[in-house]
Amino acid sequence: MNKRNFLGLCAMASALALSTQTAAQDNTLRLIVPYPPGGTSDQAARILAAELQPKLGTPVIVENIVGAGGRVAMQQIKRMPNDANVLVLVNPALMVIAPLVFNNIGYEPDTDFVPVSQVTRYEMGVAVAASHEAKSMADLNRWIKTNGAKATFGVPATGSIPHFFALMVSQAAGAEVPVIGYKGSAPLVNDMLGGHVPVAIDALDTLLPQHEGGKARILATSGGTRSVKDVPTLKEQGLNLEADGWNIFYAKNTLPADRLARYAKEISALMATPAIREKFVNLKMDPVSADREKTTATVNGFKSLWVPVIKKAGLKFD
Repeated sequence: MNKRNFLGLCAMASALALSTQTAAQDNTLRLIVPYPPGGTSDQAARILAAELQPKLGTPVIVENIVGAGGRVAMQQIKRMPNDANVLVLVNPALMVIAPLVFNNIGYEPDTDFVPVSQVTRYEMGVAVAASHEAKSMADLNRWIKTNGAKATFGVPATGSIPHFFALMVSQAAGAEVPVIGYKGSAPLVNDMLGGHVPVAIDALDTLLPQHEGGKARILATSGGTRSVKDVPTLKEQGLNLEADGWNIFYAKNTLPADRLARYAKEISALMATPAIREKFVNLKMDPVSADREKTTATVNGFKSLWVPVIKKAGLKFD
């Protein structure tokens, strides 16, 4: 074989390898998590990525794109090609709250994206450090009225579901308590345990390990019935409040219909299996199996409850 033929064969082989690599990349399903690694959304995505890969017969990877409370990820996904093989795992803050409280979020939740499948739901909890004197919501209400300026509610992020839930708790208790937004659950919990903020309001799965470890005391949960045996709901304590949040996979509204249907089917089927549900429960997450119709109904029901509350609060951010 002469040198020219040899180089030609090498070029063909390289082109074939590149073509194969590109095809493989195109078939890869990317599960985008708009938050840093290690959180509940990230853990949920990684559990499902490992299970989806053999079901789909294609690579499935998890990618964390962080910034601006998750809005950077949504903006980047919006700019991706129409048939980009991408799903994003989001909560209500990005799809319901953001367009109501931020002046320009860079994407339109209802037209740029479509719901695919819900995977978890979560309640909120109201917690204090174990050293705090309050043992119930009635105790906390008395403490708030006695301590005035010292009384504040800490939440994991300004404009989050816990933020607006904190406003609802404050109103229901008949006290206007200032709400302090943190940059995540970890610093909020640390400050609550250290006594720098007296009350933390966050997703129940975030607060529960501290409660079970004896470092914090959850005074109330936001569900309709008890989800923690030794913790009464807000309703049980005379506050007419009930609320929860969710984690749902969304896709770009331009994702081909056949892929959209396949992903919804496979995710909802996985979330119905006992082994997967057990993994989520062990991580203090409440698993949900839902098709696209049920998932859309959940989003619409959430909007009907929360949009009036958010608008009434009148909060606006740049």
